[in-house]
Amino acid sequence: MYKQALDRSQAVQSMSEKGECWDNAVQESFFATLKTEMGLSEAQWGRAQTRTEVFEWIEVFYNRRRRHSSLGYRSPTAFEEQAPIPN
Repeated sequence: MYKQALDRSQAVQSMSEKGECWDNAVQESFFATLKTEMGLSEAQWGRAQTRTEVFEWIEVFYNRRRRHSSLGYRSPTAFEEQAPIPN
């Protein structure tokens, strides 16, 4: 069923070899953070509410307010507010 869905959408399946976990380390880290910080459990809210909660966490908190080490531990919003505006 999964392979048929891939074929219908003309998607290419990509899986690493056994023991090669590094190709998805970023995704694993992101989802571990999401699950930990949200205390995520679909059984807790149901599917529709879980989708809403995850969307809000990513789009409102994670991408805009969360402090990033690469931005001097400022949120993206704070970083953009302090950036000089070019003429």
